Amino acid sequence: MELRPWAVLLGFTLLPDLALAAGKCERLVITGSPDAPPLLWRDPQDPTHLIGATADVLQQVGKDLGLKIDLLYGGKRSLALDEVRSGRMDILADAPLNLGELETLDYIHPALMQIDYLVWTRKDSPLIYATAADLHGHKGAVSERARLSAGFETFAGQQLSLQRLPGLTQAFQKLLLGEVDYVLAGRYSGMAMAQSLGMSNDLIARETPVDQPGLYLAVSHNSACNDPWLRGQLAKKMTELPTSDVANTALQRNLERWKAQLQQPVGTSAK
Repeated sequence: MELRPWAVLLGFTLLPDLALAAGKCERLVITGSPDAPPLLWRDPQDPTHLIGATADVLQQVGKDLGLKIDLLYGGKRSLALDEVRSGRMDILADAPLNLGELETLDYIHPALMQIDYLVWTRKDSPLIYATAADLHGHKGAVSERARLSAGFETFAGQQLSLQRLPGLTQAFQKLLLGEVDYVLAGRYSGMAMAQSLGMSNDLIARETPVDQPGLYLAVSHNSACNDPWLRGQLAKKMTELPTSDVANTALQRNLERWKAQLQQPVGTSAK
């Protein structure tokens, strides 16, 4: 078969573009919730950056893919989402699945983290809990920062008496005072908060999760890095995570890191 000269010339002119397309993105700027220890929180030594279990896992993913990963503070959660929507930052690290965001974000499946939301009660509580329906008729509390699944949010709105509070500190304090019967909190965030407040001997977490929302990597449609190669590689890494011990090791390490930080004398805090 004869190869026409123009075809050869066209092939050579396309090669640089193909190489550029494959290597155009060497750095990913990622953001997320700045107040969700042990998953993500602001680095007290450098408040422009986020640290935590999610950050550690993503740094490992970046290393495996040959990409530089910067976990940057993008403001409170709503502002961080805006930064990603606009493309000023490439990825939201802890996005709950939201069909309304599909016009601006590509969700990477499976989820980066699966969060166990547990029912926390006082140790002397008579509350009998096996399923979410058992919470009906009892007063509960949850942090406004909690990211419960859409299905559970609907169920809670219809079936439960659930008070939204600014944070987990206020929720656990109300629980200890007997003003609510239970608190919904993540397994690790609840553990860290109970220990930091000195309530570990007074509160207990029921082992069966009431909700297990996934937190996904969400890539901005406006990110220059958003291409099929990146999405495919990230999905591959997310699929491999559950079979490795990377996430669990990072969670345990950052739980201890957060507890150690809480025990340090209060210095200048980032606003």
